[in-house]
Formats: sequence, structure tokens, C-alpha cells
Amino acid sequence: MLSVNNLSVQYGKRLLFDEVNLTFTPGNCYGIIGANGAGKSTFLKIICGLQEANSGSVFLEPGKRMSVLEQNHNAYDAHTVLETVLRGNRPLFKIKQTIEELYSKSDFSDSDGEKVGELQIKFEEMDGWNAESDAASLLSNLEIPDQFHYSSMADLDGKQKVRVLLAQALFGNPDVLIMDEPTNDLDYDTIMWLENFLANYENTVIVVSHDRHFLDAVCTHISDIDFGKINHYSGNYTFWCESSQLAARQRAQQNKKAEEKKKELQEFISRFSANVAKSKQATSRKKMIDKLNIEEIRPSSRRYPGIIFEQERQAGDQILNIEGLSYSLENETLFDNIHFNLARGDKAVLYSKDSRSVSAFYEIINGKLIADSGKYEWGITTSQAYLPLDNSDFFDSDLSLVDWLRQWSQTEEEREEVYLRGFLGKMLFSGDEALKASNVLSGGEKVRCMLSKMMMSRANVLMFDEPTNHLDLESITAINNSLKNFKGTILLATHDHTFAQTVGNRILELTPKGLIDRYSNFDDYMGDKNIKELRDKLYSS
Repeated sequence: MLSVNNLSVQYGKRLLFDEVNLTFTPGNCYGIIGANGAGKSTFLKIICGLQEANSGSVFLEPGKRMSVLEQNHNAYDAHTVLETVLRGNRPLFKIKQTIEELYSKSDFSDSDGEKVGELQIKFEEMDGWNAESDAASLLSNLEIPDQFHYSSMADLDGKQKVRVLLAQALFGNPDVLIMDEPTNDLDYDTIMWLENFLANYENTVIVVSHDRHFLDAVCTHISDIDFGKINHYSGNYTFWCESSQLAARQRAQQNKKAEEKKKELQEFISRFSANVAKSKQATSRKKMIDKLNIEEIRPSSRRYPGIIFEQERQAGDQILNIEGLSYSLENETLFDNIHFNLARGDKAVLYSKDSRSVSAFYEIINGKLIADSGKYEWGITTSQAYLPLDNSDFFDSDLSLVDWLRQWSQTEEEREEVYLRGFLGKMLFSGDEALKASNVLSGGEKVRCMLSKMMMSRANVLMFDEPTNHLDLESITAINNSLKNFKGTILLATHDHTFAQTVGNRILELTPKGLIDRYSNFDDYMGDKNIKELRDKLYSS
């Protein structure tokens, strides 16, 4: 179907890919993973024809169609929503355009009539007469209501555009579907719809994502970029992650017999297969189980940052009291009349369909923003650490990372360079990287610095607004595990499904008409029909 042959990519002295050979086959979904900077997006651009490799070739079987999720959200602002989706199937749309152009001719001839007849036969073979209804159905599934279908793309907000471009990529059942971070800016309901759609998709899917739940739900294979090579492994992300770590531990066990190691790996596959068989996305999961192979399990070179949150002291019973808090932005109510008490040990997922609500709420309780009405009060024994959505104000100087982190030191020992370098080393800033200027960091490096700042505070209340943004899968896993083990109180806003499900024990949903407050895990909350009816009512205009 789609193959990559002897592909090599080099930037100066840096070799990104070295003679990569791969085949992508129908009925499988391949999750492309690798450390930040490994070349995931570059690889997708090359197989899409958007970037040239230094050597090698990409081959797509003749007659097969490739569809790519558009990254430029403003690319179709001159077109209507429905036309944007139809343009996803270029051969079909071209025939449609040609027929319309021929019919619009003032001197329409018999020859033109014959051409129209031939094109209409092709159009019918491609199911063209159902194209608009199919496109409308896709849009509705992705929460773009009928009244927007003939609107200009320029009139939609950013999140609506993302959904339309997703519909465009899916439209017409492409033979190869390529998506780079498809869950960005999608809410949970839309992500769940996409997971179910892709889990039962019969053609080839190639995806880059930092959403572990998404990769687990849709992938039959993981394609790992490591040491300049890309290798396919049967199974989803969790299987690859756990099996590669098991293989790494076994490699370190020099005295363990080969037979014992093989038995351990076989038992791991059996346990994993039994759990996967219970998955809701049954179709792709069954394919995956059939192909799990002990011989494919290999150690990974991935490095995990040392993220450990500890409390300097335990807080008392009173953590945070919210009374009647309300906030509007540009005459639009984001949340209204919010009341709740946060208890010690709560790990609350702070959620809203409008992410602006969550960020505004955080800024209010951290003294950065003034509410329209209501008040909040922190318990006198609490200490807070906060990771905001926008951290740019913290990185406007040219301080080295050592000096930057020193600003948050609380003891003489913590001000010592040896201590600070050791701390930064655990967060993967080793050697000269610790002397980097703080104003030239990447997004992921800034988040790791902010996490270091939070760890040094030893606060007993942690607040996070989208902590997984810009992080690689290894860092996401490390912070996820740390928050599961944290003994204090957490307020967590995240679009990472696995994060929400594994950390949260309470859901606080901010709506324009009040608060939904439930002690529950995230999956049970989102799957509760009564809560869904209540949510629909509180978000309705």
C-alpha cells in the first residue's frame, strides 16, 4: 500500500533518519512516537510530499488516495464549511467543479454535453451524489451544527475550524489517512467519537499524538523513532512502553537466565492481551492481540525526567472555600455562581467545555484576575504551587537555568550550584544545558523548568492548567505517575484522558449556569447519562 525505501534525512552534521525502510499496510493504525526533535512531524511531511528527503523514496500504490489533516487552520477561509470538507476528496471535487464549469458555459455544446455525461458516470462511481450528505453527517458528528455548514470558514472560531479540517481529512474514506496531533483543541466528546471512528477504520492510518489514551484506543502498531531508525512494533502505546521498560530491566539483569527472561516476557504478553480483550474498541484491538510477538520486544533509549512532588508539611482540613464565584469575558458568561469546598486529599479534575473558563478560574484563585462576584479563601495551613497555561512571563530574562531556578530556592543548600545542577539534571538538563539562557528555551523545556520550580516549593496544594502541553510522552508519563503518588491536594485541568482518569477522584465542571460537582473517576462521570443531561442543560443558551 504505502512504503518507504532507504529514506535518509540529514541537517548539517545531524543525521535524523538513516536508510529507513518501512511498509504501512491496510487495516492497521500506526502511532509514530519518538523523543522531542526525533523527527516525527518531519517524517509525516516527507511521506505526504511536503518535504524532500536527502535520499530514498516514498511509494504509494497507484490508484490509492492519501488524505492529510491540514495544519494551517486558516487555509480555507475563502470557502464555505461544506465546500472545505468536500475538498478533502480532491479527485471527486475536481470532477464536481468541472461539471459545474461546463454547465455554466454560455455556449454549452453537444461536445460539452458528452463530457458532462462521462464525468457524471465517474462521479456516480465515486458516490458523488451522496457527497454533500456524507460531508454534512461528518460535520454533525464533530459538533458543527447544520446552520454553520454554508457559513464561511473565516467566520468560525479556532476550535470549530479544527473540527471542520478533521472532517475534511476523514471525508471520502481515504486509503491512507495521515494526522499530526489530531486531538489538539478537541473536547473529550469529540476525541471519543474520533477514537471509535478510527478503531474501526479499515484503511491505513498514520498518526502522531502525545495523547496516550488516544494512541491506546486506535493503534495496532507503534512506529518508534530511535537511533535514526524507525521500527514497527505490534501493539498499542502502553504495550510498547511497558514491554520496552521490561526489556531494559532484563538487559540490566546479567545473571538472569535466558529461559527465565523469555517466560517473564511471555507472561507479560498474556496479561496484557487479557486486559486488551476487554477494550471497547474491539475491532482494532483484536487485530493487535493476534500480532503481539515476544521477539519484537526491545529496550528503548528513552529518558524519563525525575518528577517527584513532596509536601513540606501536611495541610489542615480546610483547603479552599469558593462562594458564589462568577466571571464573564466580553459580555459572555464563562461561569456563574460557583460554590464548593476543596477537601484535603482531593484530586479534582477542573473541567469545562470552554477552556477559557478553567484558565480564568485559576487566575482568580491565584490573585491574577478579579472575579465579577463571589469570593475565595485558602486555608491558613495551605501552600500553593501553580502551573499556568501561559508561562511566558517567567522566561523574559537571559538568566542561565541555574540562576533562573535559584530564584525559587528556599534554603542555603538549595542556592548552591551543585544542588541546582543536580536538580536540573534530574529534569534532563545535563552538563552545559544547565547554563542555557532561560529566554531561548523550547515550550517543553519551559514546562520542565516550571515543574522544577513547583517541586522546589514543596507545596501541599498543586494546581495545573494543561500540564501536558509541549511535553513528550516520557515527561507526560513521569508527571502522571508523580501526581498519582502525591499525598496532598490537586486541582488539575487537562485534555489528556489518561491523566484525568488515573489522577482524579473528583470532577468539578464549570458551566455558564453553575457547577457540577461529583466524587467520581473521569470515565464514569463522562459516561453517566444523568450527568450528560444535566451538562446539556447547563451549557444550553
